[in-house]
Order: sequence, then C-alpha cells, then structure tokens
Amino acid sequence: MPSHASAEGRSPMNFDRSKVDDRSASVDWSAYAVAYDLLSTHNPEYLALMHEFEDFLAAIKTPRLIYDIGGGTGTYTEIAARTCPGSEIRLVEPDAGMIGLAKAKLAAYGNITYDTRAIEEIDGQGAADLVICVHALYAMPEHELRLRDLRRLLRPGGWLYLVDLGRYMNVADWRRYLFSNLKKERGLLGALQVFWQGREIAKQNKAILKAQQEGVYWTHTEAEIASAITSAGFEILRQNSVYRGYSDLLVCKAAP
Repeated sequence: MPSHASAEGRSPMNFDRSKVDDRSASVDWSAYAVAYDLLSTHNPEYLALMHEFEDFLAAIKTPRLIYDIGGGTGTYTEIAARTCPGSEIRLVEPDAGMIGLAKAKLAAYGNITYDTRAIEEIDGQGAADLVICVHALYAMPEHELRLRDLRRLLRPGGWLYLVDLGRYMNVADWRRYLFSNLKKERGLLGALQVFWQGREIAKQNKAILKAQQEGVYWTHTEAEIASAITSAGFEILRQNSVYRGYSDLLVCKAAP
C-alpha cells in the first residue's frame, strides 16, 4: 500500500519488502500482516478495489494460469480462486508473515500454490494468462526491471491487472476518512475498537510515508506510471485514479 525506487546495501534485484533500504524506517510487513485484512472488512475504498477486480474477472475469458505478485495475505488470490476455480493460481509473496496468513486463509482452495522467491527468480517465461499486482510494485527495488519481470511472466496478449500507490501516504487524512465511516457504521465505541485493533496499520503506514519521503519507495504521477508500463512492453487498455486518488489502476495487455 506504498511506493518505491532504489535500494542501497543489498542486491537491487531482491524483492524482499521487509528489507527495502537501511536508510528508511523499515516497514515491518509481518507485523502489518496481522492487521492487514481489517482493510478488506472496514475500508470502503479497499472494498471498492476488490469489487472492481471481481468485475474485471467476470468480463474476461477464464485464465488458465494466474500469478498474484506481492500477493500479501491473499485477498486477490482468494477472489481469483473463488471466481476461477478451474484456474491454476500462484501466490508470490516473500514475507513470511504475509504468506503464512495467506496459507491459513486460503487452505480450502485446491488450485493455489505458494512461492516465496523473488519475482526475478521465477521461471515462468511467457506462460501466464493473467498477472495481478496490487499495492506491491511501489515497494520493489528497480521498478522498471520489475515491470519487465511482470511482462516476462505473461504470454503475448496476457492480462496485467495493476494497482499501485503513487502518491504520499497521508496517514492523518486516511485516519479521518476511516474514522468518519466507521463511526457512521458502528458508532463511536465500535469505531474506537476497530482503530485499536488496526493500530499496527497506522504504525506501518507512517513507516511507508517516511520511505516515500526519503525516495526509497517509488512515487509517481498517473503519466509517469503509464510511461513506465508502456516502456516495459504493455498496452494500456484502461487507467483510473483509485483509492481516493492515492493509487492508479491499470488494466493492460502484454504486447506481442
């Protein structure tokens, strides 16, 4: 749910979000994982993104092979597994806390495999029909190369469903927005209870903002991400500003 650029003191090809850069306040993705799924329950903007993805899947031919890159606790993997029970789905997530929760949450699905390798280590040359990458690219070193890795996984004409945080994570703005919605839905006490349960999210989002401000996480305009995606070998079919203007959603096809 952030955005990123280059890394020092480690291999720039290593997609390990827990060790992005020694200069930044480290984002503890395993700690984040414990509270992360509160987003899919209580954040209307996150729910809207999930519904958008469901609509996308309903509108395309059922993919044979799907990758969910940086899939976290498996929210989008679960949607894909439920909507496309005949598809082979590979959840790629290097963080142990995130993928551990995903395995527990998705245990009932028999069409999912799990991979903790870096994306550049995955040997999936031109096989996938769909690659999902939601709020993960920003936290990867060398985003231009990672976009080319996403293209490498896809067959010509395959789909890329990308959502990426491009603007600074304004924690106070999100706190006001979420508290207002929760207070309407659950009352003051209920809103306070959810905020207490999700306090780790606010803590890690502050670390994300610090990494953005230091240039560790990639921030971008709508035009900048469109240019990067086109340069990586994709045709953009649709682009929208989403998540209250903080993120960009792009539906793309892999160019021949």
